[in-house]
Amino acid sequence: MELLLKRMIAHKPLALFGILMLAVLLYSCSSKQAGGPPPPPPQLPVMAVATAPATTYLEFPASLEGKVNVEVRPQVSGYLEKIFVDEGAYVKAGQPLFKINPQVYAEQLNSAKSNLLAAQANMDRAQVEVDRLAPLVANNVVSDVQLKTAKANYEAAKATVAQAKAAVGGAQINVGYTLVTAPVSGYIGRIPYKIGALVSNNDDQPLTMLSDIHEMYAYFSMSEADFIRFKNRFPGNTIEEKLRKAPPVELILADNSVFEQKGKLETIEGQFDKTTGAISFRATFPNSTGTLRTGNTGTIRLAEEVDSAIAIPQEATFEIQDKVFVYTVADSNKVASRPITIAGKTTNQYFVSSGLKPGEKIVLSGTGNLKDGAVITPQPVSADSVFKSKTL
Repeated sequence: MELLLKRMIAHKPLALFGILMLAVLLYSCSSKQAGGPPPPPPQLPVMAVATAPATTYLEFPASLEGKVNVEVRPQVSGYLEKIFVDEGAYVKAGQPLFKINPQVYAEQLNSAKSNLLAAQANMDRAQVEVDRLAPLVANNVVSDVQLKTAKANYEAAKATVAQAKAAVGGAQINVGYTLVTAPVSGYIGRIPYKIGALVSNNDDQPLTMLSDIHEMYAYFSMSEADFIRFKNRFPGNTIEEKLRKAPPVELILADNSVFEQKGKLETIEGQFDKTTGAISFRATFPNSTGTLRTGNTGTIRLAEEVDSAIAIPQEATFEIQDKVFVYTVADSNKVASRPITIAGKTTNQYFVSSGLKPGEKIVLSGTGNLKDGAVITPQPVSADSVFKSKTL
């Protein structure tokens, strides 16, 4: 090789051409040494999809409220003197909750009672005057003008007594308002005020929130398409009839557990929200154990029986821009991505309404490194074994 280089250098016109040829020769030798057989196609599990009866589910986020939620607010202003309950306690209707200092209102009541006594005295004096003048007018001793004046004075005094009685009643009501009682039975919420705080009926915050949670309302919304589908599922000429025919619904809690009691769809809002394009539903759940509280969130799950559905594992799918895809396998063992439409789901399954046909094969796992047109070595897996393992 060294001799060849020396000769190339000696013949300068041929040097450049020789160097290029030598580079090509060296590259081809190194390529032959580094080259090897291509890697075999990956072995991936493949399942042939089939139809079977199934129960599909539609799920909607929901917010929970007690059947009765009452803001407890003071009717009079004053300093908070006593708090009889603690946060989270269960109280019965009429039970004392808070005590506002009644001294000011007690004095107002005493003043109103004194005014009433004075008004009654004036009325009695006016009555005496009428009684005195009546026989004098009858005997023509005095003119009847004086008697009419006396009777008018009596009626005015009588009206003053009525006003004084009303003032006494109002003062008594205000004194009663200083003791705040529970308007309904339920659980006490947060109490933002402490003893000694000045409270009034104009405060932004209530004294507390009282919730009756023996029954819970779950509010959720459906899109227009889901609402049309809901109406078409159940018989009946009116929405009320369709609601009565709807099956019980389930509530999925925040920890993905299923609430032990099933609920019933009861009402649908009268119109769609123009902003969201959705319509609100309300489902009612019994809550005798007090597990649910106002402010909880969850998911309403509506079941739908399907005579023939294509079920696939969720792990066989992947998402691109909010669309769900699977990799199908052709006879040549080449894969191709395909979008599918989801009609419902369970914990680990999707039910496909379009995009797949019975008998077509899909890749079950290992799709992260696949691309359209890639060749694989299928490892057939039966659908029964796949779904059985998912339920264990």
